[in-house]
Amino acid sequence: MKELVNKLKGDRVIWSFVALLALFSFMPVFSASSNLAYIGLGKGNTLGYLLKHLAHVGIGFLIIYWVHKVPYLYFRAISKAALPVVWIMLAYALIKGTVIAGANASRWIQIPFIKITFQPSTMAAIVLFVFVARYLSKKRETPVDFKSSLLELWLPVFITLIFILPSNFSTTALIFSMVLMLVFIGKYPLKYIGFIIGSGIVMLMFFVLIAKAFPDSRFFSRVGTWENRIERFTSDKADEDNYQIEKAKTAIASGGLYGLGPGKSVQKNFLPQSSSDFIFAIIVEEWGLIGGLSVLGLYLLLMFRFVIASHKANTLFGKLIVIALGFPMIFQAMINMAVAVELLPVTGQTLPLISSGGSSIWMTCFSLGVILSVTKKEEEIAQELKEKQIREEALQKLIDAQLESDTQEKEEEFSIEDHANPMNAVLNR
Repeated sequence: MKELVNKLKGDRVIWSFVALLALFSFMPVFSASSNLAYIGLGKGNTLGYLLKHLAHVGIGFLIIYWVHKVPYLYFRAISKAALPVVWIMLAYALIKGTVIAGANASRWIQIPFIKITFQPSTMAAIVLFVFVARYLSKKRETPVDFKSSLLELWLPVFITLIFILPSNFSTTALIFSMVLMLVFIGKYPLKYIGFIIGSGIVMLMFFVLIAKAFPDSRFFSRVGTWENRIERFTSDKADEDNYQIEKAKTAIASGGLYGLGPGKSVQKNFLPQSSSDFIFAIIVEEWGLIGGLSVLGLYLLLMFRFVIASHKANTLFGKLIVIALGFPMIFQAMINMAVAVELLPVTGQTLPLISSGGSSIWMTCFSLGVILSVTKKEEEIAQELKEKQIREEALQKLIDAQLESDTQEKEEEFSIEDHANPMNAVLNR
């Protein structure tokens, strides 16, 4: 165990908070999956969902380990090349999508053969944030030219958002907000930021107007859902979203100060998406206000650690990438909690590292791996380079030994052939 811990590089405090959130997630996921177990299997056995979550978390930590070994500056070049690939995936998801429970889920795609579904928008967000951090770090030394930045920075940003918007407004709004926060921190001129915000609002209104003109188009089918959710949020009319919110608030109220106890939630049997979108309500019901505030406190401490890690980074790109990848997962957690207590309309945002799900956990872990790569100390980087050099030297020795062995075998074959025929001595004269 000690050897394994010694292999983990980067900020140990971030490692600790991530491990605590992941370990805690097993209890609410195991408890809240009973609703899915009854619907899916008809037997109420949640063990399968627990093992599935274990696999997702295990793969997620492997992703963190592998990614944090990669020097973070490599992602600077990768982001530019990966952006067109992400656009293709988003376009494919928007056009074809995946049918889940009989409904067209245009935000999901399925990987062939292995039948794993994931949201390309989560990957697009990471690539876009790294791309924006790359641009800001590259242009820091020279004055910003607004016309060139429209082409180099904002055009890729809006192309990405346009692909995500028809299927997922909340994710689009979150990504756009985080990009604005990032360019503000990167000292992009405020007057230009104001123009970009206004342009974004105009483009959104134009999109809604097109949706009104073509209400039967499948590309604009989600616009009606956005409007209904906003109307339901501002009214007391009974509907499906209000049903979810009412059950979530009932779960929170039932928890009281200390909660009903692990696995003793009642509302998990009635609350849809209790293991993902509304898992915070189940946490408060079972662990009480103390448990809910503890989870909130862990996220806030993690955000505080991100700020420290950004301050300690040696390069501007490192500082920006920690903020770009760290803050969105904290804001996503806040949105999830705010929805559960009806501070925001229903959005469908999961609770990072706690909610069940594969792609959301893996993409969060990828972001954490990049952040931990930034937080590695100079001596840790030097040790990794030394270990890499030792591996390369050992590999070269093996190659040299194999080449020498092959040479000796060939010489022995020639020697045997020369003595095999006794007439060779006569024939060679």
